[in-house]
Amino acid sequence: MRTWNDYKEHVKAIDPEGKKDIEELEVLASIVSAIIEKRNELGLSQRELASICGIPQSSVARIETFKTIPNLDTVLKIMQPLGLKLSVSVA
Repeated sequence: MRTWNDYKEHVKAIDPEGKKDIEELEVLASIVSAIIEKRNELGLSQRELASICGIPQSSVARIETFKTIPNLDTVLKIMQPLGLKLSVSVA
């Protein structure tokens, strides 16, 4: 039986465009996961976080459920009050 990770690795090996798409989604997933984890660690609801950030609660919900891809400005607005920093490295 193949796993999701097996499938991702297979696509990455045979399809350069698919590899790029998967890697971008993996980065986004790691950012969103860090946001959710830190929000929960601090005991904040989506509504409370949204209020602190000055964005609608529905935006936080859509980001956390991957229904939208946030722009960089929004990611930074959310990460800053959570005490998270975004690092960029050259691959």
